[in-house]
Amino acid sequence: MVFIFHVTLAQFFAERGAEQTLLSIFTQAGWAGVGFFFVLSGFVLTWSHRPGHSARGFWRRRFFKIYPSHVVTLVVAFALLTWVAGVQVDAGQALLNLLLVQAWFPQFEIRASLNGVAWSLSCEMLFYLAFPLLIRLIRAIRPERLWAWAAGVAVVIFLVPVASSMLPREPLPGANLAAYDFWIIYQFPPVRMLDFVLGMILARIVMTGRRLPLDLGGSVALAIAAYALAPLFPAAYTLTAIMVVPMGLVIAAGAAAPPRPPTSLPARAAVWLGEISFAFYLWHQLVLTYGQQWLGAGRGLSTPAALGVVVLLLAVTLLLSWMLFTLVERPIMRRFARPRRDRPAASAQPPAVPAGTAVGAETDRTQADGGSTRDAHP
Repeated sequence: MVFIFHVTLAQFFAERGAEQTLLSIFTQAGWAGVGFFFVLSGFVLTWSHRPGHSARGFWRRRFFKIYPSHVVTLVVAFALLTWVAGVQVDAGQALLNLLLVQAWFPQFEIRASLNGVAWSLSCEMLFYLAFPLLIRLIRAIRPERLWAWAAGVAVVIFLVPVASSMLPREPLPGANLAAYDFWIIYQFPPVRMLDFVLGMILARIVMTGRRLPLDLGGSVALAIAAYALAPLFPAAYTLTAIMVVPMGLVIAAGAAAPPRPPTSLPARAAVWLGEISFAFYLWHQLVLTYGQQWLGAGRGLSTPAALGVVVLLLAVTLLLSWMLFTLVERPIMRRFARPRRDRPAASAQPPAVPAGTAVGAETDRTQADGGSTRDAHP
């Protein structure tokens, strides 16, 4: 979803009708894809968490999960900017990106610098730092009150655009939004932690056997309806608020759905795509930006040629993602992320979950890795 969203921004298509069609269908996809990941991340980490895992061990696993791959793509982004684009990189911005604190700054040029999509890692760093405390607080909520807490978090998410509207209304270039709206609602780490916390609460709802209002089919239908109706709402609400509850229900209902055979070809392909998805996210915008330049697509192409270029760049992104996962992420996780002393006792197992579901496969891998979680990334 995020890949296609960035395709719509890159202006591959010379034909105005084709470009407008893509924009009308996929403008909401980028916002929804990132929001889905933040909710899913809170859900999966809560589901996979076991008593006996130390905060230090959790932080170590999260650090080695995201930081080495981030450094690799950051170095590549720096090289492409300086050697290919001929842009002088600001040392301060580079340092903020290296430290993953760029999303804390209101200046758009800081958040979008170097590998622009890495702003979301700023948010994740806050989520991970806070998780050991958050999990204790959420586990302390009585099961019959979990839905009330979930509703409360959802209400706060809807109130964020109201609060941001009180800030200065300087427009964001190229968007129907104020600059502060975009930062506070979409990229400010403490605000996006609301999505993560909602995912955590939903995981506890499923784990404690609370009844869900919709099954998987109904949740998907609600999410599709919300996606289709989102353009009717003010732009500030389309960034997060409109989609967060339907997407949360899809995740919860998916975890509670009956199991499916995990050995089919589509299931194995989905697992493989899930494993490389974090690397895919880090690579995709760099590939689209510089691939467009190298293939001469910056002037716009006919619709068949543009679709062919997009498919080619998708294949390149998948290849680079597989290489980053295979050569960097997986060996580093195996080597540094799971020392024996942090492996929980065999009796400390998470609740049973169907192995054929997305969360079931995730939990199976977590147990096999001695607690190394692999939450998916758009």
